[in-house]
Formats: sequence, C-alpha cells, structure tokens
Amino acid sequence: MKVSIITIVYNNEASIETTIKSVASQTYQDIEYIVIDGGSTDNTNTIINNHKDKIDYYVSEPDKGLYNALNKGIRAATGDVIGILHSDDLFYSKNTIKNIANAFAESKADVVYANGMYVDKEDISQVKRIYKAKKHKKRYLNFGWIPLHTTIYVKKEIFKTYGLYDESYRIASDYEISLRWFQEDSIKKYFLNEWVVKMRLGGKSTTAKLQKLKSTEDLKIIHQKKLLGQLTLFFKILRKVPQYIIPKFKNYQ
Repeated sequence: MKVSIITIVYNNEASIETTIKSVASQTYQDIEYIVIDGGSTDNTNTIINNHKDKIDYYVSEPDKGLYNALNKGIRAATGDVIGILHSDDLFYSKNTIKNIANAFAESKADVVYANGMYVDKEDISQVKRIYKAKKHKKRYLNFGWIPLHTTIYVKKEIFKTYGLYDESYRIASDYEISLRWFQEDSIKKYFLNEWVVKMRLGGKSTTAKLQKLKSTEDLKIIHQKKLLGQLTLFFKILRKVPQYIIPKFKNYQ
C-alpha cells in the first residue's frame, strides 16, 4: 500500500526542514512525498531543494490559497492512501505511517483517523494542547465532535467519489470535507487510538485574529450539513477548553 503525504508551504523557512526530515525518517518504505510551495519568497525553496532526494513531487508556484494547494497535491498523488503533514508539523514517531498502513490493512477501512497534539512553536517537547478522538458515532457530529484533520488518512478513491476541498472557504474547508466523510454511512471509518502528529501552535486556524472568520465559516458549514446550528458551533468551541487544560496536569510526550 502506497501512502502519499502532502505538505503545503509558503514562506516557512523556520520549520519546513523539520517536516521534510520527519517524513524521511519514517520506517514505512512505500511513501510518496509531495511538496506544494505557493511561490515562497524567503529561503523555503532553497531548503526544499537541499532535500529534493527525499521528495517525489515538488512544485513552486502561486496558488489560490490553502485548499487550492491541497487540491493540487491530491491531484498529483498516486498513492492508495492520502494524508497531510503541514509545514509546521511532524509525525509523532518514526513508526507513525507504518501503524496507519497496518490499520488500513487490518480494518479494510476507507478512512483511518487517530489522535494529535499541539506543541510549542519553539520547543516541540512542550505539549500545549491534546486532541484525542474516539470511535465514530454520527450523532457526535451534532455536538461539535470531529477528529483533528491532520490525523485523518483517506483512500484516494474517496476523493474521486466525494470530491476535493471546497475552495470557496478560506479557513474551514477541512471541517466541511471531514463532515462529508463522517456523515456518509457508506464510508468505513476506523479509529486508531494512537498519537500520530505533533502540530506547532500558531498555524493559520490557531491564531486569535482568524478565529472569528473560522467560526463564521464553521457555522455556514454546520447549517449546510443540517447539524444543530449555533448549538453545534458552541459545543465545537467548548471542546477546546479541556484540550488546553489537561496537558497542564498530565505529562504528554
């Protein structure tokens, strides 16, 4: 089973090398690594070019935003399964993709999802927020539950059947496409109860100034998907509170 990993990046010279090395260090052998750069003007492309031997597909050109770049990566992917690792992030362990591939093989699922954590932007050993999932039940979606998007791995056929990211959203299309998958009964899901990703705090949707836009787009999606409107949005936001509190009292590595 070939697993395609997509990294999209724009002007992120500070951490793109860590991300590339995280993919290269995986023990699973059948990985296709795709890097989509939005035409960076800093040192990002120099760093990427220094690691071109670790990358299977690479393009640097202007795009129309985050989800346009992701769609480019999906169209380029030739793997059986597709996952995302953003340019601020790294895999939890060297065996992460091996464990995900094994979960697909054993469960015969179309979608495998897991647990993720947010870490300090400068000190990735400091866990700031934990994002644990659980076995899927459709009613959970009404109460704001959805797995962390970068823990969701999807068979390429699902994109062919159910479509790519909706580029009309600036910041919340990952929520829309996740609901597309998790509302569909014919898509078989499997929960892998393991940590799979470390995400640096400070990504596009984690900055305070963009939370208002995210909530606006989330609410539009909630109405579109016929969930519980403001109540679903309220619970979706409320779920974040324990995610920040728990790491203060429990040690995560």
